[in-house]
Amino acid sequence: MSASTRPAPADRAVATAATLPPLPFTRPIIDEETIAGVVEVLRSGWITSGPKVKEFEAKLSEFCGGRPVRAFNSGTCTMEIALRIAGIGPGDEVITTPLSWVATSNVILEVGARPVYVDIDPVTRNIDLNRVEAAITPKTRAILPVDLAGLPVDRDRLHAIAKKHKLRVIEDAAQSFGSTWKGKRIGSFGDFVSFSFHPNKNVTSIEGGCLVLNNEQEAKLAEQYRLQGVVRTGYDGMEVELVGGKFNLTDVAARVGLGQLPHLDAFNAKRAELVKIYFELLDTPANRALGLKLPVADFTNTNWHMFQVVLPEEKLTIKRAGVMERLLAAGIGCQVHYPAIHLFALYRRLGWKDGDYPLAEYVGRNILTIPLFPAMNRADVVRVVDTLTAILRAHQKA
Repeated sequence: MSASTRPAPADRAVATAATLPPLPFTRPIIDEETIAGVVEVLRSGWITSGPKVKEFEAKLSEFCGGRPVRAFNSGTCTMEIALRIAGIGPGDEVITTPLSWVATSNVILEVGARPVYVDIDPVTRNIDLNRVEAAITPKTRAILPVDLAGLPVDRDRLHAIAKKHKLRVIEDAAQSFGSTWKGKRIGSFGDFVSFSFHPNKNVTSIEGGCLVLNNEQEAKLAEQYRLQGVVRTGYDGMEVELVGGKFNLTDVAARVGLGQLPHLDAFNAKRAELVKIYFELLDTPANRALGLKLPVADFTNTNWHMFQVVLPEEKLTIKRAGVMERLLAAGIGCQVHYPAIHLFALYRRLGWKDGDYPLAEYVGRNILTIPLFPAMNRADVVRVVDTLTAILRAHQKA
Protein backbone atom coordinates (compact mmCIF):
# COMPACT_ATOMS: atom_id res chain seq x y z
CA MET A 1 0.00 0.00 0.00
CA SER A 2 1.43 3.35 -0.98
CA ALA A 3 1.56 6.27 1.41
CA SER A 4 -1.11 8.04 -0.64
CA THR A 5 -3.62 5.18 -0.16
CA ARG A 6 -2.80 4.32 3.45
CA PRO A 7 -5.72 5.18 5.81
CA ALA A 8 -5.29 8.38 7.81
CA PRO A 9 -4.79 7.99 11.58
CA ALA A 10 -8.38 9.06 12.29
CA ASP A 11 -9.69 6.52 9.77
CA ARG A 12 -7.56 3.79 11.34
CA ALA A 13 -8.86 4.69 14.81
CA VAL A 14 -12.45 4.53 13.59
CA ALA A 15 -11.86 1.27 11.76
CA THR A 16 -10.21 -0.29 14.80
CA ALA A 17 -12.99 0.86 17.13
CA ALA A 18 -15.64 -0.42 14.72
CA THR A 19 -14.34 -4.01 15.12
CA LEU A 20 -15.20 -3.89 18.84
CA PRO A 21 -18.68 -4.44 20.32
CA PRO A 22 -20.96 -1.39 20.15
CA LEU A 23 -20.62 0.94 23.13
CA PRO A 24 -23.86 2.86 23.85
CA PHE A 25 -23.77 6.28 25.48
CA THR A 26 -25.63 4.79 28.45
CA ARG A 27 -27.11 1.47 29.56
CA PRO A 28 -29.14 0.70 32.71
CA ILE A 29 -28.16 -2.18 34.96
CA ILE A 30 -31.11 -4.28 36.20
CA ASP A 31 -30.07 -7.08 38.56
CA GLU A 32 -31.65 -10.54 38.71
CA GLU A 33 -33.25 -9.88 42.09
CA THR A 34 -35.12 -6.93 40.62
CA ILE A 35 -36.20 -8.96 37.59
CA ALA A 36 -37.50 -11.68 39.90
CA GLY A 37 -39.30 -9.01 41.95
CA VAL A 38 -41.03 -7.70 38.82
CA VAL A 39 -42.18 -11.24 38.04
CA GLU A 40 -43.67 -11.46 41.54
CA VAL A 41 -45.56 -8.21 40.98
CA LEU A 42 -46.89 -9.48 37.65
CA ARG A 43 -48.05 -12.70 39.28
CA SER A 44 -49.66 -10.84 42.16
CA GLY A 45 -52.39 -9.46 39.93
CA TRP A 46 -51.83 -5.92 41.25
CA ILE A 47 -49.76 -4.27 38.57
CA THR A 48 -51.00 -0.67 38.55
CA SER A 49 -50.54 1.76 41.46
CA GLY A 50 -50.61 -0.19 44.69
CA PRO A 51 -48.45 -1.38 47.58
CA LYS A 52 -45.15 -1.19 45.67
CA VAL A 53 -45.75 2.46 44.82
CA LYS A 54 -46.39 3.18 48.50
CA GLU A 55 -43.21 1.33 49.43
CA PHE A 56 -41.23 3.19 46.78
CA GLU A 57 -42.54 6.53 48.03
CA ALA A 58 -41.59 5.63 51.60
CA LYS A 59 -38.03 4.77 50.54
CA LEU A 60 -37.77 7.98 48.52
CA SER A 61 -39.04 10.00 51.48
CA GLU A 62 -36.38 8.38 53.66
CA PHE A 63 -33.75 9.25 51.02
CA CYS A 64 -34.95 12.87 51.06
CA GLY A 65 -34.68 13.28 54.82
CA GLY A 66 -38.29 12.44 55.64
CA ARG A 67 -39.90 15.01 53.34
CA PRO A 68 -43.19 14.04 51.65
CA VAL A 69 -42.57 12.39 48.26
CA ARG A 70 -45.08 11.26 45.65
CA ALA A 71 -44.21 9.05 42.68
CA PHE A 72 -45.41 9.70 39.13
CA ASN A 73 -45.10 8.19 35.67
CA SER A 74 -42.52 10.76 34.53
CA GLY A 75 -40.20 13.49 35.70
CA THR A 76 -42.05 15.93 33.45
CA CYS A 77 -45.52 15.87 34.98
CA THR A 78 -43.89 16.36 38.37
CA MET A 79 -42.77 19.85 37.33
CA GLU A 80 -46.17 20.68 35.87
CA ILE A 81 -47.88 19.58 39.07
CA ALA A 82 -45.45 21.61 41.20
CA LEU A 83 -46.31 24.68 39.14
CA ARG A 84 -50.02 24.02 39.61
CA ILE A 85 -49.67 23.50 43.36
CA ALA A 86 -47.79 26.80 43.50
CA GLY A 87 -50.77 28.47 41.83
CA ILE A 88 -48.85 29.49 38.71
CA GLY A 89 -50.93 30.06 35.59
CA PRO A 90 -51.88 32.49 32.80
CA GLY A 91 -50.15 35.86 33.04
CA ASP A 92 -47.36 34.56 35.27
CA GLU A 93 -43.66 34.30 34.41
CA VAL A 94 -41.21 31.58 35.40
CA ILE A 95 -37.46 32.14 35.12
CA THR A 96 -35.58 29.18 33.69
CA THR A 97 -32.62 28.13 31.54
CA PRO A 98 -32.62 27.82 27.74
CA LEU A 99 -30.25 24.83 27.95
CA SER A 100 -32.27 21.83 29.05
CA TRP A 101 -34.59 19.12 27.78
CA VAL A 102 -37.53 20.98 26.25
CA ALA A 103 -39.88 19.55 28.90
CA THR A 104 -38.53 22.12 31.36
CA SER A 105 -40.10 24.91 29.30
CA ASN A 106 -43.06 22.97 27.95
CA VAL A 107 -44.52 22.51 31.43
CA ILE A 108 -44.47 26.29 31.94
CA LEU A 109 -46.47 26.73 28.74
CA GLU A 110 -48.76 23.88 29.78
CA VAL A 111 -49.98 25.79 32.83
CA GLY A 112 -50.46 28.95 30.75
CA ALA A 113 -47.43 30.83 32.06
CA ARG A 114 -44.46 32.15 30.07
CA PRO A 115 -40.83 31.08 30.38
CA VAL A 116 -38.33 33.88 30.95
CA TYR A 117 -34.88 32.69 29.97
CA VAL A 118 -31.60 33.60 31.59
CA ASP A 119 -28.38 32.69 29.77
CA ILE A 120 -26.04 30.07 31.16
CA ASP A 121 -22.74 30.18 32.98
CA PRO A 122 -20.36 28.87 30.28
CA VAL A 123 -18.32 26.93 32.85
CA THR A 124 -21.07 25.10 34.76
CA ARG A 125 -23.55 25.25 31.83
CA ASN A 126 -26.29 25.84 34.41
CA ILE A 127 -28.41 28.98 34.65
CA ASP A 128 -26.25 31.99 35.49
CA LEU A 129 -27.55 33.14 38.87
CA ASN A 130 -25.73 36.45 38.42
CA ARG A 131 -28.27 37.31 35.71
CA VAL A 132 -31.45 36.11 37.44
CA GLU A 133 -32.43 39.21 39.42
CA ALA A 134 -32.27 41.38 36.30
CA ALA A 135 -34.91 39.11 34.74
CA ILE A 136 -37.40 39.40 37.61
CA THR A 137 -40.54 41.44 36.87
CA PRO A 138 -43.81 41.99 38.74
CA LYS A 139 -45.16 38.93 36.86
CA THR A 140 -42.40 36.59 38.04
CA ARG A 141 -43.75 33.86 40.31
CA ALA A 142 -41.06 31.17 40.31
CA ILE A 143 -37.58 30.05 39.30
CA LEU A 144 -37.14 26.68 37.58
CA PRO A 145 -33.41 25.83 37.47
CA VAL A 146 -31.85 22.68 36.00
CA ASP A 147 -28.91 20.64 37.32
CA LEU A 148 -27.38 19.85 33.93
CA ALA A 149 -25.63 16.45 33.85
CA GLY A 150 -26.13 16.21 37.62
CA LEU A 151 -24.05 19.29 38.57
CA PRO A 152 -26.13 21.19 41.15
CA VAL A 153 -26.98 24.84 40.73
CA ASP A 154 -25.68 26.86 43.71
CA ARG A 155 -28.53 26.18 46.13
CA ASP A 156 -27.51 28.88 48.62
CA ARG A 157 -27.68 31.68 46.06
CA LEU A 158 -30.75 30.21 44.35
CA HIS A 159 -32.85 30.12 47.49
CA ALA A 160 -31.54 33.47 48.74
CA ILE A 161 -32.76 35.09 45.51
CA ALA A 162 -36.10 33.31 45.75
CA LYS A 163 -36.58 34.35 49.38
CA LYS A 164 -35.65 37.96 48.68
CA HIS A 165 -38.22 38.23 45.87
CA LYS A 166 -40.85 35.90 47.41
CA LEU A 167 -40.63 33.38 44.57
CA ARG A 168 -41.29 29.64 44.56
CA VAL A 169 -38.54 27.31 43.35
CA ILE A 170 -39.22 24.20 41.29
CA GLU A 171 -35.89 22.38 41.02
CA ASP A 172 -35.56 20.35 37.84
CA ALA A 173 -33.30 17.81 39.53
CA ALA A 174 -34.16 15.15 36.94
CA GLN A 175 -30.45 14.50 36.42
CA SER A 176 -29.13 15.00 39.95
CA PHE A 177 -30.58 12.13 41.98
CA GLY A 178 -27.77 11.33 44.41
CA SER A 179 -26.00 14.66 43.96
CA THR A 180 -25.36 16.82 47.03
CA TRP A 181 -24.93 20.43 48.02
CA LYS A 182 -22.54 21.11 50.90
CA GLY A 183 -23.02 17.58 52.18
CA LYS A 184 -26.82 17.58 51.95
CA ARG A 185 -28.60 15.44 49.42
CA ILE A 186 -30.46 17.27 46.67
CA GLY A 187 -34.10 16.75 47.59
CA SER A 188 -33.57 16.83 51.35
CA PHE A 189 -34.03 20.62 51.50
CA GLY A 190 -35.41 23.49 49.43
CA ASP A 191 -38.85 23.94 47.91
CA PHE A 192 -40.28 21.62 45.22
CA VAL A 193 -37.75 19.10 43.87
CA SER A 194 -38.47 17.02 40.78
CA PHE A 195 -36.54 13.81 40.00
CA SER A 196 -36.66 11.56 36.93
CA PHE A 197 -36.17 7.78 36.78
CA HIS A 198 -36.01 7.50 32.99
CA PRO A 199 -33.78 4.62 31.73
CA ASN A 200 -30.86 6.99 31.09
CA LYS A 201 -30.82 8.27 34.69
CA ASN A 202 -28.54 7.06 37.48
CA VAL A 203 -31.36 4.89 38.79
CA THR A 204 -34.42 3.95 36.78
CA SER A 205 -37.99 2.77 37.22
CA ILE A 206 -38.19 2.27 33.42
CA GLU A 207 -40.29 5.42 33.11
CA GLY A 208 -41.15 7.49 36.14
CA GLY A 209 -40.27 10.28 38.48
CA CYS A 210 -41.12 11.76 41.84
CA LEU A 211 -41.89 15.13 43.39
CA VAL A 212 -40.52 16.16 46.77
CA LEU A 213 -42.96 18.44 48.58
CA ASN A 214 -42.98 20.68 51.63
CA ASN A 215 -45.91 19.35 53.65
CA GLU A 216 -48.79 16.90 53.65
CA GLN A 217 -51.22 19.48 52.28
CA GLU A 218 -49.10 19.81 49.13
CA ALA A 219 -48.74 16.02 49.02
CA LYS A 220 -52.53 15.61 49.03
CA LEU A 221 -52.83 18.12 46.20
CA ALA A 222 -50.17 16.22 44.27
CA GLU A 223 -52.22 13.03 44.67
CA GLN A 224 -55.29 14.80 43.30
CA TYR A 225 -53.42 16.15 40.28
CA ARG A 226 -51.88 12.73 39.74
CA LEU A 227 -55.19 10.96 39.12
CA GLN A 228 -57.98 13.07 37.62
CA GLY A 229 -58.44 15.24 40.71
CA VAL A 230 -60.26 12.43 42.51
CA VAL A 231 -60.59 12.33 46.30
CA ARG A 232 -62.01 9.12 47.79
CA THR A 233 -63.66 8.76 51.22
CA GLY A 234 -65.13 5.73 52.95
CA TYR A 235 -66.21 2.79 50.83
CA ASP A 236 -67.90 4.65 48.02
CA GLY A 237 -67.30 8.37 48.47
CA MET A 238 -65.75 10.18 45.51
CA GLU A 239 -65.29 13.88 44.83
CA VAL A 240 -63.50 15.89 42.14
CA GLU A 241 -62.50 19.47 43.01
CA LEU A 242 -59.84 20.22 40.35
CA VAL A 243 -58.72 19.09 36.92
CA GLY A 244 -56.11 16.38 37.27
CA GLY A 245 -54.41 14.05 34.82
CA LYS A 246 -53.39 10.42 34.47
CA PHE A 247 -49.90 10.51 35.90
CA ASN A 248 -49.79 7.54 38.29
CA LEU A 249 -46.82 5.16 38.48
CA THR A 250 -47.40 1.41 38.19
CA ASP A 251 -46.35 -1.17 40.77
CA VAL A 252 -44.23 -2.83 38.06
CA ALA A 253 -42.23 0.37 37.60
CA ALA A 254 -42.07 0.97 41.36
CA ARG A 255 -40.59 -2.51 41.89
CA VAL A 256 -37.82 -1.69 39.41
CA GLY A 257 -37.16 1.55 41.27
CA LEU A 258 -37.05 -0.26 44.63
CA GLY A 259 -34.45 -2.65 43.19
CA GLN A 260 -32.34 0.23 41.92
CA LEU A 261 -32.19 2.40 45.04
CA PRO A 262 -29.80 0.18 47.05
CA HIS A 263 -27.26 0.39 44.20
CA LEU A 264 -27.27 4.18 43.80
CA ASP A 265 -24.11 4.88 45.79
CA ALA A 266 -22.19 2.12 44.01
CA PHE A 267 -23.44 3.27 40.60
CA ASN A 268 -22.42 6.86 41.31
CA ALA A 269 -19.03 5.83 42.68
CA LYS A 270 -18.31 3.88 39.51
CA ARG A 271 -19.39 6.83 37.39
CA ALA A 272 -16.97 9.07 39.29
CA GLU A 273 -14.18 6.53 38.81
CA LEU A 274 -14.77 6.49 35.03
CA VAL A 275 -14.95 10.29 34.89
CA LYS A 276 -11.54 10.53 36.57
CA ILE A 277 -10.16 8.42 33.73
CA TYR A 278 -11.80 10.73 31.19
CA PHE A 279 -10.09 13.72 32.82
CA GLU A 280 -6.78 11.86 33.05
CA LEU A 281 -6.83 11.14 29.32
CA LEU A 282 -8.42 14.34 28.01
CA ASP A 283 -6.81 16.93 30.27
CA THR A 284 -3.33 16.61 28.77
CA PRO A 285 -1.34 19.28 26.91
CA ALA A 286 -1.83 17.53 23.55
CA ASN A 287 -5.56 17.06 23.99
CA ARG A 288 -6.12 20.49 25.55
CA ALA A 289 -4.66 21.94 22.35
CA LEU A 290 -7.65 20.53 20.48
CA GLY A 291 -9.87 23.11 22.21
CA LEU A 292 -12.32 20.57 23.60
CA LYS A 293 -14.15 22.05 26.61
CA LEU A 294 -14.55 19.67 29.54
CA PRO A 295 -17.15 19.83 32.32
CA VAL A 296 -16.42 21.13 35.80
CA ALA A 297 -14.31 18.53 37.63
CA ASP A 298 -16.66 18.36 40.63
CA PHE A 299 -16.11 15.14 42.59
CA THR A 300 -17.86 16.43 45.71
CA ASN A 301 -21.41 17.36 44.67
CA THR A 302 -22.25 15.88 41.29
CA ASN A 303 -23.55 12.37 40.61
CA TRP A 304 -21.93 12.40 37.13
CA HIS A 305 -25.18 11.61 35.37
CA MET A 306 -23.54 12.41 32.03
CA PHE A 307 -20.10 13.27 30.72
CA GLN A 308 -20.45 16.11 28.23
CA VAL A 309 -17.81 17.86 26.16
CA VAL A 310 -18.26 21.00 24.10
CA LEU A 311 -16.70 20.84 20.64
CA PRO A 312 -14.61 23.83 19.46
CA GLU A 313 -16.60 24.73 16.34
CA GLU A 314 -14.20 27.58 15.54
CA LYS A 315 -11.32 25.08 15.20
CA LEU A 316 -13.03 22.32 13.22
CA THR A 317 -13.74 21.75 9.54
CA ILE A 318 -16.78 19.60 10.41
CA LYS A 319 -19.80 20.29 12.56
CA ARG A 320 -21.02 18.24 15.52
CA ALA A 321 -23.12 15.99 13.26
CA GLY A 322 -19.96 15.00 11.40
CA VAL A 323 -18.19 14.11 14.65
CA MET A 324 -21.20 12.08 15.77
CA GLU A 325 -21.38 10.28 12.43
CA ARG A 326 -17.77 9.17 12.79
CA LEU A 327 -18.18 8.12 16.42
CA LEU A 328 -21.25 6.07 15.56
CA ALA A 329 -19.42 4.49 12.63
CA ALA A 330 -16.82 3.38 15.18
CA GLY A 331 -19.55 1.78 17.30
CA ILE A 332 -19.45 4.49 19.97
CA GLY A 333 -22.78 5.89 21.10
CA CYS A 334 -23.23 9.61 21.58
CA GLN A 335 -26.13 12.01 22.04
CA VAL A 336 -26.97 15.71 22.24
CA HIS A 337 -28.19 17.09 25.59
CA TYR A 338 -29.44 19.67 24.57
CA PRO A 339 -30.18 22.13 21.77
CA ALA A 340 -31.12 25.61 23.01
CA ILE A 341 -34.85 25.51 23.73
CA HIS A 342 -35.70 29.02 22.56
CA LEU A 343 -34.60 28.18 19.01
CA PHE A 344 -37.16 25.40 18.50
CA ALA A 345 -39.97 26.38 16.10
CA LEU A 346 -42.56 26.46 18.89
CA TYR A 347 -40.54 28.99 20.86
CA ARG A 348 -39.53 31.03 17.82
CA ARG A 349 -43.25 31.51 17.16
CA LEU A 350 -43.51 32.94 20.67
CA GLY A 351 -40.91 35.58 19.85
CA TRP A 352 -37.45 34.17 20.60
CA LYS A 353 -34.68 34.27 18.00
CA ASP A 354 -31.03 33.56 17.30
CA GLY A 355 -28.69 35.68 19.38
CA ASP A 356 -31.00 36.06 22.39
CA TYR A 357 -28.84 33.82 24.64
CA PRO A 358 -25.47 33.44 22.88
CA LEU A 359 -23.77 31.32 25.52
CA ALA A 360 -26.55 28.74 25.59
CA GLU A 361 -26.70 28.79 21.79
CA TYR A 362 -22.97 28.07 21.43
CA VAL A 363 -23.13 25.20 23.89
CA GLY A 364 -26.40 23.96 22.38
CA ARG A 365 -24.72 23.74 18.94
CA ASN A 366 -21.60 22.00 20.19
CA ILE A 367 -22.33 19.97 23.32
CA LEU A 368 -21.82 16.23 22.97
CA THR A 369 -22.63 13.48 25.47
CA ILE A 370 -20.18 10.59 25.30
CA PRO A 371 -20.52 7.15 26.95
CA LEU A 372 -20.74 6.95 30.73
CA PHE A 373 -22.44 4.13 32.65
CA PRO A 374 -21.36 1.81 35.49
CA ALA A 375 -20.76 -1.28 33.35
CA MET A 376 -17.94 0.49 31.47
CA ASN A 377 -14.26 -0.06 32.21
CA ARG A 378 -11.01 1.77 31.60
CA ALA A 379 -10.57 0.20 28.17
CA ASP A 380 -13.95 1.60 27.13
CA VAL A 381 -12.95 5.12 28.18
CA VAL A 382 -9.62 4.80 26.36
CA ARG A 383 -11.49 3.69 23.25
CA VAL A 384 -13.81 6.70 23.38
CA VAL A 385 -11.02 9.19 23.99
CA ASP A 386 -8.71 7.76 21.33
CA THR A 387 -11.47 7.75 18.72
CA LEU A 388 -12.83 11.20 19.56
CA THR A 389 -9.43 12.91 19.65
CA ALA A 390 -8.37 11.21 16.41
CA ILE A 391 -11.50 12.58 14.72
CA LEU A 392 -10.83 16.08 16.05
CA ARG A 393 -7.18 16.01 14.98
CA ALA A 394 -8.12 14.92 11.50
CA HIS A 395 -10.52 17.81 11.10
CA GLN A 396 -8.63 20.74 12.57
CA LYS A 397 -8.68 23.97 10.59
CA ALA A 398 -5.32 24.94 9.16
